[in-house]
Amino acid sequence: MSGKILMIGTGGTIAGTAGRQSDLIGYTAAQIGIASLVEALPELAELNLEFEQLAQLDSKDMDFATWDRLAVRVQAALDDPAITGVVITHGTDTLEETAFLLHRLLQAQKPVVLTAAMRPASSRSPDGPQNLLDAVLMVQSPGVRGVLVAMNGAVHRADRVRKVQSYRLDAFESPDGGPIAWIESGSLRCLAPWPEGGGLGLDALSRPWPRVEVLWNAAGVDGALVPLLVDLAKREGRALGIVAAGTGNGTLCKGLELALQAAQSEGVAVLRTTRCAAGPVLGGDLPSAGALSAAQARVELLLRLR
Repeated sequence: MSGKILMIGTGGTIAGTAGRQSDLIGYTAAQIGIASLVEALPELAELNLEFEQLAQLDSKDMDFATWDRLAVRVQAALDDPAITGVVITHGTDTLEETAFLLHRLLQAQKPVVLTAAMRPASSRSPDGPQNLLDAVLMVQSPGVRGVLVAMNGAVHRADRVRKVQSYRLDAFESPDGGPIAWIESGSLRCLAPWPEGGGLGLDALSRPWPRVEVLWNAAGVDGALVPLLVDLAKREGRALGIVAAGTGNGTLCKGLELALQAAQSEGVAVLRTTRCAAGPVLGGDLPSAGALSAAQARVELLLRLR
């Protein structure tokens, strides 16, 4: 497939360095620019690449302003007929949230592939270079579209992917359904149709971000934080949403459920999800987030209220 590939760097472990090659946890993220990551891969030398550093941060510090700029830049690239697709390097900590945000916003009839690393670039055997090559392969492959995540040889839909492991290279899964494709020795093996690329559009980006918080159901929880959040949002003059990460099928203790019902009656948007690793939330009196993770449900409420 001909055309230019845009590569956007945002930092993360894939761009991280440590003082020793053996140090896989005591590194500093976001130290190497996207240009240097690309130049270190001779396989990319002959490709028509454009790369830019949109941000340089540890993804645990991802913020709304960066999300705004990223969404606008990627949509502009997708609208450019000279660009085949977009690769985004990102940290793993909030990758599932950024991916889901872009999935919900973008009109993506071309591929947008996020990739990352679990080991810093300075390690003896970094995983970032192969993940980056796999992401480029995705963009070059005919028919690929939508927002996707390429990690450790697996390709995930942005609306299903979750970080499920804190340390291993196979840190990402799609618990309900599995990967949408595998990348095997430079070849792409598709398992399911690519996602539709019709998002909400960028009109909402001109409005302020609301406050959306996640509360967990657990032993001893009483719901006392809910009215405090309502008062805080009122003082800030911001819309408020609350994601309730329930036990099991989104179940909530009586105190938390009653507090959320009272907040909902005051206009607070509520979504109920599960703290389980997989599975949807079915039934119940409070609105369900379906099979979204708590992190993705928070993004959903942020967009609904913006």
